[in-house]
Amino acid sequence: MAKKMFASDNNSGIHPSILEAISRANDGHTPAYGDDSFTTTAVSKFVEHFGKESDVLFVFNGTGANVIGLKAMVRAHQAIICTEGAHIHADEGGAAEGFIGGKLLTVPSADGKLTVAQIEQQLHHIGSQHRSQPKAISISQCTELGTVYTVDEIKQLTSFAHANGLYVHMDGARISNAAAFLGCSLKEMTTDAGIDMLSFGGTKNGMMAGEAIVCLNKEFAPDLKYIRKQGMQLGSKMRFISAQFERLLTDELWLENATHANCMALRLAEGLQKLPGIVLTQPVESNAVFASVPDEQIQRLQKSYAFALWNAGKNEIRLVTSFDTTEEDVDLFLSTAEKVFA
Repeated sequence: MAKKMFASDNNSGIHPSILEAISRANDGHTPAYGDDSFTTTAVSKFVEHFGKESDVLFVFNGTGANVIGLKAMVRAHQAIICTEGAHIHADEGGAAEGFIGGKLLTVPSADGKLTVAQIEQQLHHIGSQHRSQPKAISISQCTELGTVYTVDEIKQLTSFAHANGLYVHMDGARISNAAAFLGCSLKEMTTDAGIDMLSFGGTKNGMMAGEAIVCLNKEFAPDLKYIRKQGMQLGSKMRFISAQFERLLTDELWLENATHANCMALRLAEGLQKLPGIVLTQPVESNAVFASVPDEQIQRLQKSYAFALWNAGKNEIRLVTSFDTTEEDVDLFLSTAEKVFA
């Protein structure tokens, strides 16, 4: 039996109770395109978590959620400020710029976070017809380096952005892991913190497929369903996405899954720190461990386990845990690592 991989939480299976929810939704015929009871119930679950002013649309994947949400806020002559490592810049094949028509203004970040000072530096050319005009910022929670914005940090960003006529988008592919780390509600770090548009991740937290666009600014809600259709993200058999979200957001399964994944990452990090030559390059605040490992050991470890070589120049690897990672999985990896470093 193959060992479990630490390459990505996208590699994990489906949580058994979510698989059961899909099976239950498979009984009989229902109206298509979201006019079904599963979607109605799932949307009500989001309203419970994010507030009655939230509007929710379901899509197939995170890239779709990001670009559709951003397109509702940004026109072709405008720009989105984000970090160089942001998923919309580094890992979505130019989808944001291609679909929106606007520009991404990127800034470097050692910890994956965007700062007020960096945003301010991008505002000097507002009003110049020769430059793309900043209109939104996009932050990732958790960041691509596994770090987490505190609620206060988010509020500082949204306050500055709104004061300067900018909207705020949050890529929440792993937002459940962030909430688990902070010990706060989903609403506290989004609606209450001033986020205008959120991509809410399900696939990385136990679902088979599906993400949600959570619009927290009523200004953009009317156009979203048309943009979703134009963006080829409207599912005809939407009940199968909706049923997953209904279950994920019931009895705090979303939090249980994320908390477990985070705990497994901490267990992994604590074990790695005991080995010679390994240095953690980022604080472990979610379900990802970033570490610098000698090149020879990386190659030997990869013969037994799949994980990402994140930055070859720094010999930095990324290990990601999931809802279904067990203590035994972690301990077997650490046992293999101990032999490699012996």
